[in-house]
Amino acid sequence: MIENTPRAEPAAPMIQVRNLHKSFTLHTQGGIELNVLCSTDLTVSAGECVALMGPSGAGKSTVLRCLYGNYLPQAGAILIRHKGHMINLVGAEPRNVLAIRRETLGYVSQFLRVIPRIPAIDLICEPLVTLGADPEAAREKAAALLTRLRIPERHWSLAPATFSGGEQQRINIARTMVVDYPVLLLDEPTASLDAENRHTVIDLILEARERGAAIVGIFHDEEVRDAVCSAQHQVAAPAAADGPSMRADEVNSGDRQDLAG
Repeated sequence: MIENTPRAEPAAPMIQVRNLHKSFTLHTQGGIELNVLCSTDLTVSAGECVALMGPSGAGKSTVLRCLYGNYLPQAGAILIRHKGHMINLVGAEPRNVLAIRRETLGYVSQFLRVIPRIPAIDLICEPLVTLGADPEAAREKAAALLTRLRIPERHWSLAPATFSGGEQQRINIARTMVVDYPVLLLDEPTASLDAENRHTVIDLILEARERGAAIVGIFHDEEVRDAVCSAQHQVAAPAAADGPSMRADEVNSGDRQDLAG
């Protein structure tokens, strides 16, 4: 007797990028247009972790910044599942972008950008409290993450500006991981970390996948990439044309970077 086993339903797409184009105008070089992304497509479902691949300057960080709403593409769509609906970040009102960041998108960048003089533990609690969590419960969760990431308790009441680069990166990671965001964007999350903390971050990423987070990241560390990623996506820079030779991450673009959140 042959039993028919029901097929598992495919995980819901959390991120859909369609035909994305992004260029920058180099105002200091006669208004030359620098094409960075061309016809980029990407789909990431719940529980997947996709590594963005490609040489330096191919546009990997630009993809992440577009996904977070920092950069406005010239064409295409960026659909993020927010409260059960796919919302197109391209052309979305700033208040809607901020709401999606607050509730759906967690972003670990390579730099910790926070208000100076605020204690580290309060910075980590803040995203949870903003979402309505009990302050004491948020503090307990933040303390657990700080302990796990080996930040000494004597540092918790200090502002992260006084910390080392590796400690600041761990604060950055804790501030994002304290919320169970449905979507995570990770830009070299382990770049400044020692082996022990690197393995802790690997565990945190795998736990996020287990609970169903959709993750897009840049992982130059092959060990980390192999441990956490379920797929890879090649980011190919557009064919070179006459003009300046610059990496995408060297271009300074305002776009939406002044948005808080």
